Amino acid sequence: MIGWTLRQWQAAYRSGDLTPLQAMKQLAALLHDSERALWIHLLDESSLVAQAEALTDPSLPLYGIPFAVKDNIDVAGMPTTAACPAFAYTAQEDATVVRLLRDAGAIVVGKTNLDQFATGLVGTRSPYGEVPNPFNGDYLSGGSSSGSAVSVSLGLVPFSLGTDTAGSGRVPAAFTNIVGLKPSRGAISTRGVVPACRTLDCVSVFALNVEDALTIYRLIGQFDSDDAFSRPAPSRQKTGLPARPKLGIPHDLPWFGDHKAKALWEQQLESLSSLAELVTVDTTVLQDAAALLYQGPWIAERFSVTDTLLQETPQALLPVIRDILEPAAQISAVDSFRAQYRLAELKRQSDNLLAGVDALLLPTTPGIYTRDAVRNDPITLNSQLGTWTNFVNLLDLCALALPGGFRDDGLPGGITLIAPAWQDHALAEFGQRWQQHQPWQAGATGQALPAPEKNAASDNHDDSITVAVVGAHLTGMPLNSQLVERDAVLLEATHTAPCYRLYALANTVPPKPGLIRNEKDGGDSIPIELWQMPIEHFGSFVGLIPAPLGIGSLETVDGRWVKGFICEPWAIDEATDITELGGWRNYIAALNKKESL
Repeated sequence: MIGWTLRQWQAAYRSGDLTPLQAMKQLAALLHDSERALWIHLLDESSLVAQAEALTDPSLPLYGIPFAVKDNIDVAGMPTTAACPAFAYTAQEDATVVRLLRDAGAIVVGKTNLDQFATGLVGTRSPYGEVPNPFNGDYLSGGSSSGSAVSVSLGLVPFSLGTDTAGSGRVPAAFTNIVGLKPSRGAISTRGVVPACRTLDCVSVFALNVEDALTIYRLIGQFDSDDAFSRPAPSRQKTGLPARPKLGIPHDLPWFGDHKAKALWEQQLESLSSLAELVTVDTTVLQDAAALLYQGPWIAERFSVTDTLLQETPQALLPVIRDILEPAAQISAVDSFRAQYRLAELKRQSDNLLAGVDALLLPTTPGIYTRDAVRNDPITLNSQLGTWTNFVNLLDLCALALPGGFRDDGLPGGITLIAPAWQDHALAEFGQRWQQHQPWQAGATGQALPAPEKNAASDNHDDSITVAVVGAHLTGMPLNSQLVERDAVLLEATHTAPCYRLYALANTVPPKPGLIRNEKDGGDSIPIELWQMPIEHFGSFVGLIPAPLGIGSLETVDGRWVKGFICEPWAIDEATDITELGGWRNYIAALNKKESL
């Protein structure tokens, strides 16, 4: 199970070779033997087993799958420390994001180490120890989400939660050879998260591949009306970049003397040039915005979280954290408004910059440092690591950090895609293309990742529509050709929301199901496939659908609404309820077995 992706975990459970109970017993021993500095709180075997025993629905999308949580995110019954023992409290309820994952069947294994109060990009600013780089322990693992990133890189969990204000969900991904998804601001609820800068904070996702990061994002990217900074997603979002996108790269890149990082970047540009048109752009506006984060009033926002500690027990904070935060007490309201005005100007300029390209392509960091070097110069080197990350949340952008190969000293490097808010899916689609073009290993495990599933890449995704199929149109079923003939492409296999019932309709050839939403009497999550079809072919497809079936709006398990097969309620009077069989494939298999007897 070390280095397994979500699909590998799911396949092991479906095959019957493993149960969540067995898995948690095995995993408990592996976690116990793992690098201690990864964890601030690690659950023991009995706690993991108890979570496994509480699972009753194998159809849940994350059934029995373990994950780790950065220790500035609440998990009910566990302490939240933000890497400051004097600040610690026991959480009374799960953060929204943790609740959504547990509702989907996932199992929390522990709380991970971080730079204190998520203030740092190095992974060394913690009284609970420094998290070493899994490729070379003398080097940084990156921060502030150091433990979360390394727990995935070592293959202990297939995904983890971090946070990202200035790059904390991207820098550690680059240093550990994994994916770091930094979502659009407000796309994932931050209720139950200790703030760094509350107006900028994002919960981030670490995973071994893009497919898994996107799967988790789809499950947790839900509007939270109880979170003042949560934002509802627009009704239409880009699902991909053009077949050959135009990617903007900086014309001037500071490397701060790291020639190995520069050489790796140039190698990756050569490889990427076969997938995209690379155009040089002036990124001065990005650097001007980045300077505001620690030289402007947003440092006062960080100060507001710790001001009581700083006044009453300043020794509770690490000296480097105090040095960063204490000057914020002198920032005035006038300073704050002036910085807001300047940011508005820069935002307009960055919008104009991004309007000329499909996305920005940047090195995730300008290099990597040893832990000793950071001890000797903690402020300057930390600042340099944020060269290409600090501005993203200030300018309301989304970002996806991807593995970018290995330097000649064996350390990994990273590249990052950046786009305007709500283009998370589009970046992930291109990220999957990059993985197909230049596959990477599973973190630091040395294992090969499963080949990425085929993803849809078209010239204009706004001219397509997503269609959910539940029965005879599934892959390998008799009517699947009606999709393929219309240039439809399989996006993913998933489930409906847990409020549908599935029926085998009477007197249909080939056999067809009827899907009914039934919130009153209860339902289940029904397996479905999502297909992307060009809009120009959608009408002819709908014309083939016979009564009592039709196309309507269908809710997926992660809260999306898509077009899909529905059934008129009168038809179920003579139909057979097959909900408990767990999907149309299982029904057909049972039918074929019965006929063969």
